[in-house]
Amino acid sequence: MAAPLPNTQQAMRRRNLSLVLHAVAAHGPLSRAAVAARIGLTRAAVSTLVDELARDGLLVELGPSRPGTVGRPGSALQLNERGPAGLGAEIGVDHLAVCAMDLGRRVRVRAQVESANRDGAPGPVLGRLAELVRRVAAEAEGEGLRPVGLAVAVPGLVARESCVVVRAPNLGWEGVDVGPALREALPGLPLTVDNEANLGALAELWLGGHDPAPRDFVHVSAEIGIGAAVVIDGRLLRGTHGFAGELGHVPVRPEGPECVCGGRGCLEQYAGEEAVLRAGGIPAEQAADGHRAPGSRIALLARRAADGDQKVRRALRGAGAALGIALAGTVNLLDPQKVVLGGALTPLAPWLLPALERELAQRLTDPARPGQDVVTVSRLGSDGPVLGAAGSVVQGVLDDPAALREDGA
Repeated sequence: MAAPLPNTQQAMRRRNLSLVLHAVAAHGPLSRAAVAARIGLTRAAVSTLVDELARDGLLVELGPSRPGTVGRPGSALQLNERGPAGLGAEIGVDHLAVCAMDLGRRVRVRAQVESANRDGAPGPVLGRLAELVRRVAAEAEGEGLRPVGLAVAVPGLVARESCVVVRAPNLGWEGVDVGPALREALPGLPLTVDNEANLGALAELWLGGHDPAPRDFVHVSAEIGIGAAVVIDGRLLRGTHGFAGELGHVPVRPEGPECVCGGRGCLEQYAGEEAVLRAGGIPAEQAADGHRAPGSRIALLARRAADGDQKVRRALRGAGAALGIALAGTVNLLDPQKVVLGGALTPLAPWLLPALERELAQRLTDPARPGQDVVTVSRLGSDGPVLGAAGSVVQGVLDDPAALREDGA
């Protein structure tokens, strides 16, 4: 999200442009008078701002509308469906995904391919992703959209304010700069890279469909590993180095097995995908055979659990209990409104939640807060990271539309 602007006349104009755009995005179509009433500016000031946003291709007028009040009808304003668009991409362990999202946060183009990215050289993976980005961008332009930025979700630690993946254990990457290959794919397009759990949390904030939408929550997601993101008052808690949210490496049993991070008894050793498959009696070769597509191994676990496989159900209960132990400390420390289970955890929620909620109920310091009131399941599932990536570009436009002209977009 954009940093606060200084209190100058130019900064005030930029803030007011954002206020108008946000008002139409949240409540449109709206007349100029309705926008003025919502944001507390004069109609004359709003008209000037609207004209500027329309010239930049962000707003369109639908024609006269009469909202049932006396007087001359005003023209209803809405976001331009053929204007700027955000591109979002995700590098998963077993897939690559890209989508284009318009200003109304509707996905207009989406593509996903299987890709064995684990322990592969970064160059070929980034090359395949660059080609997918080019394809989606071209399709978006064919629909009249104008890509104005690309954000990439990765399952690892990303250095703050950079495109460098410091460490992604489940990809086998360390110190990988994803910028050059992707900038070559779309020269001049602004690029950001972030942790997949962070972007999944932002998708939850903007697109999760919660009623009411929580402003303070912990988002937990999973693929091979387990990640988390903390949202406080609608903003990500990033930490000093940008590494906040590494829930998967919180030790739940200090005497437990060694983890790839170098510690012992980490949550991933009990609730990660491979750990659950192993505990459920599904050998690695069986899990791999015919289950290489994205999410197929999770689907295998869910199918076996639904069919009554007691060993798989026991493994999922153990994973839920481990999640509950790790999350209890997080909830006691931060006191969020909700914990949202997302990513690959969503199809397994029916078997994870009972043990997870029992652990929370036993361990939370607030006796009036039962565990089942804390946890909710995401409606976005495994799409969260790529949606959050594209949504972060859109949010940047809504927060500072004047920056588009400065960037030459």
